[in-house]
Amino acid sequence: MTKNASSFSIPLQVGLVGTGYAAKLRSQALQAEPRATLAAVAGHILETTQAFSQTYSADAIASWQALLERSSLDLIIIATVNREHGAIVRAALEAGKHVIVEYPLALDVAEAMELIALSKAQNKLLHVEHIELLGNMHQALKASLPAIGTPFYARYATIKPERPAPQRWTYQPELFGFPLMGALSRLHRFTDLFGKVATVSCQTQFSDRSELSDPHYASCYCTAQLRFQSGLLAEVIYAKGEAMWQPERKMEVHGEKGALIFDGDQGTLVQAEGSQPIALGSRQGLFAKDTAMVLNYLIDGIPLYVTPEASLYTLKVADAARRSAETGQTITLE
Repeated sequence: MTKNASSFSIPLQVGLVGTGYAAKLRSQALQAEPRATLAAVAGHILETTQAFSQTYSADAIASWQALLERSSLDLIIIATVNREHGAIVRAALEAGKHVIVEYPLALDVAEAMELIALSKAQNKLLHVEHIELLGNMHQALKASLPAIGTPFYARYATIKPERPAPQRWTYQPELFGFPLMGALSRLHRFTDLFGKVATVSCQTQFSDRSELSDPHYASCYCTAQLRFQSGLLAEVIYAKGEAMWQPERKMEVHGEKGALIFDGDQGTLVQAEGSQPIALGSRQGLFAKDTAMVLNYLIDGIPLYVTPEASLYTLKVADAARRSAETGQTITLE
């Protein structure tokens, strides 16, 4: 799809679905962006949506379906519960809108494939946000990889103790999806760095809340082992909740000539002759950067940093992890 400035009236009119954390950061980005205006917001609870919209001088809409009926909107940003992504993306594309959606594109691989095909048929942008690729750690890691020679092992762990576990949709499997699908960025870092995956083995463990009627879990622990076509072995750990006792945010990549260790906000290159720190920039402003890049693409045709096909591939890896966890088998990817 190609676009130029004459295709739009500037500022672009933007509709937002969602009123949570990501929606707030998107709204702040649009406030500071002269090329686009947040015109309307739809959320789950009208009172919450009205309060949110008032902050950003946007109209509050009762439902996302009603939002999409606005012919004046050029671009729809979807920042709501994962389970709803696919349906809203489909409806937005069919309504002739360009679309930004927070990952995952959908919780079903076949549906995600259909949505990418639909965006091409409609000649509309479908951008799946992956701001982890824009972040300081990923950029520094990518730039430093040549220093360690051929990588052979990588590990990425994000462990978040939360007591009590919050009663949010992110702790509800039906709404969040399989852990590594809902938290797709944990896998996407690896597929971006190391390419195609050969096999996936995954295990999950959940602890329920004491109230039988509560759909939220208290804890989640998910670990996956990936063997890449290059031969590299990788381990991903994603865990959160009440049964986690020590927080961790650590990425490490080991190669024949050294290792890269990113622990929290500290980066280190380890080699035989010693260690040296790796400078990391700020973690702030990534949603604003992503938003600006989308506008650069729509208005000036500047290519984006990630394709929906790349996100789809990682979704296939995550789905293989889900099947492995359910069957106890190692899954081979085509």
